[in-house]
Order: sequence, then C-alpha cells, then structure tokens
Amino acid sequence: MIIDRAEVIVTSPDRNFVTLKLTTDEGLTGLGDATLNGRELAVVAYLKDHVVPLLLGRDAHRIEDTWQFLYRSAYWRRGPVTMAAIAAVDMALWDIKGKAAGMPVYQLLGGASRNGLLAYGHASGKDNEALFDSIRSHQEQGYKAIRVQTGVPGLKSIYGIASNATYEAMEGVRYDHEPAQRGALPNEEDWDTRSYLRHVPTVFEAVRNEFGPELPLLHDAHHRLTPIQAAKLGKSLEPYDLFWLEDVSPAENQEALRLVRQHTTTPLAIGEIFNTVWDYQQIIREQLIDYVRSAVTHTGGISHLKKVLDYASQYQIKSGMHGPTDISPVGMAAAMHLGLSIHNFGIQEYMQHGAKTDRVFQQSFTWEGGFLHPGDRPGLGVELDTDEAGKYPYVQAYLPYNRLADGTVHDW
Repeated sequence: MIIDRAEVIVTSPDRNFVTLKLTTDEGLTGLGDATLNGRELAVVAYLKDHVVPLLLGRDAHRIEDTWQFLYRSAYWRRGPVTMAAIAAVDMALWDIKGKAAGMPVYQLLGGASRNGLLAYGHASGKDNEALFDSIRSHQEQGYKAIRVQTGVPGLKSIYGIASNATYEAMEGVRYDHEPAQRGALPNEEDWDTRSYLRHVPTVFEAVRNEFGPELPLLHDAHHRLTPIQAAKLGKSLEPYDLFWLEDVSPAENQEALRLVRQHTTTPLAIGEIFNTVWDYQQIIREQLIDYVRSAVTHTGGISHLKKVLDYASQYQIKSGMHGPTDISPVGMAAAMHLGLSIHNFGIQEYMQHGAKTDRVFQQSFTWEGGFLHPGDRPGLGVELDTDEAGKYPYVQAYLPYNRLADGTVHDW
C-alpha cells in the first residue's frame, strides 16, 4: 500500500492548525496533526520542503521504519519542529493502518485497558467569586477533575485566566482556550513571583472550603519559578491535596526537580515542551516526576510517545497528555487512542474546541460523565472537511510573554 499523495493543510477556524493528509494508491487517507502554536509555518515548511518528497512511493504500512527514517536520516535531530512533523506522519500512518484493518487505532495498540479516559478542564477567574463560578460551570459540563488558575492581586494579565481584558474583544473566545494573540506582535503580560506565592495557597484553601476534599484539583505554574520557589509552592499546597502541580520550573533544568522533591510530596507533572524520550531519561529514571505531560503532536506521534510512557511505567509514572485547543482534534484523537490502550494512563487534559473547529474536523469521540472515548470508527476517527477548512486562512498569531516590574523578560 503505497503513499502516492501528501498534502499540508493550514486552516484557522478558531485558531491555526496544521494538518498532514496522506493518500494511498488504494484510496485510503490518513490525517496527522502538526500544529506548533505560534510557530505553525515553520512546521509547514519542514513538511512541504523536506518531508513530503520523502514520503511519496513509501509503503504506508511501514510505520516504525518510516519513523526511524525521518528521525535518523535528517541528522539534525529532536526539537519541536522536527518532532511535530514526524508526529504528523506517524499519526497519519496509524490512521491509514486502522482504516485498512477496519479497526480503531486503540485496538491495534493492544485494545482498551479501561472503559474511558478521565479528563480535566480549565477553571479560572480574576478573583475567587469568578473562579468558583468557573468551577461550577465545569462541573455542570461533566468534569470530575479541574485545573484551577487564579488572578493575582496587582497583576493585570496572567497566564490561564479567561477574563483578561486584553482578550475580551476576541469574539467571545475564552483567553485560556486561545492564548495565541492574533496580530503582528506578541502580547506583553506582567509577573510578580512573590505575590503569586503568597496568593495561590489562599485560593486553594478557599476552593477546598467551598467544594470539599474529594474534587481532584490541578494547578499549572507554567515554568515561572526557580527550584526553591517551586519547592516552597509545592510544600504550601500540600494541605490541599492537589492531583498534581504542573511545570513548576523551566523544564530544561531537570536537576532542579531533585531539590523540589526534597521539600514536597505534592505530585509533579512536567513535559509539555519535551519532544523525545531522551528529554525524560533522567527525570523518569530518578523518579522526579509523577506524570508525563507530552502531547502526541509534539513528541513524535503515537509510536514515540508510547515508548516514553512504556519507559515511565517501569517507575509507576503515569500519563497526563497535553490537550489544549492548540492540539487539533486529530492530535486529541491520537491521544485518546493511546491513552485508552496503555496501562499507566493517569488523566487527559481536555479543552473543548470551538464550533468552527468542530465543523472543519468531523470527530467520532464521546464525552460522557467526565470521561472521553475515541469511538470505534476505523483509524483515528477524524475526517477533515477541506471545503470548510478553506474558509479559514492562516492568521499570524503569537503566544504572550512576561516582563517583571523592572522590565526584565521572564518565563511565561
């Protein structure tokens, strides 16, 4: 079964998405997600100019061989652009293989290890009243686990808060669903670590008092803390029994997590900016984390992320796959199939896409009682409406960045 056509499709319904569509000589098609938020066109060029010419004429059944060929033949390895491009090819080939077999991809990965995937949503608010309203709204939508992000007194604009005034004019799209600002330049936000460290524990105390001890709560520090600051935050949040504390310090400094572990028993999740199993080697081997946060889209696809999670399973570390709205429905479907099949599934991030996106990408997954299921349609279970996609051309967009009060650029 030979790949005889490959198309790179860029569309921007509610945000920018990059999709690879492969077609075989037997007429089967497969989709892969190659979206890299804020740097989408870099992956488009990598696919169009370098990868697509290598795919034509290849056997679509040889998924592992194709993965190794694309990774090793480039010589320049790893990195988000390379791994997102390879991920798109890998997903598309699994999609094709599932359709050829007449089976959903999770069956090809060994079958279901559970009935559904526990998912968490993103509640946020400038103050506790708005935050409580957001939590209740998510509970009404069926979420049984909720990430809590809060405004900080004195800061005008902060990561993960839906009600930021800067974004209120964006056609009703919640900021935490679309952090990439459309425009020629990135938006500047402000940051003060000491204020944040003082405020966050009081918020979680209030949330626990309002919603009780049973609701699983998560929080994302988004790489903004030094190791000792991260340790302080983890320790201060211990009384509130978090499901996890995410991305406490810049992920490049993996040894920092040793210090954090010495000071807190709050579970740690990290890895949404990691791209390969080699990024995880030390922190998995030394058991410095509890959850792997990588996205299928940015970590070489189903084939490679499964290897990361198989490695993690030896150390009782579970999955917590990245699933914001900059992962397209194709990438989300791949995550669901992988999560359903592995033994060490932990939780799945799930931010609901907008109506325009759902018209472009026709999906078969279900969302019921706080659990996701990819469905039993052959392949990944997503089809792309090319006519609908054509209505939404690419729009330049950047993720925001932070500055401290003295003007220093800080991790966002």
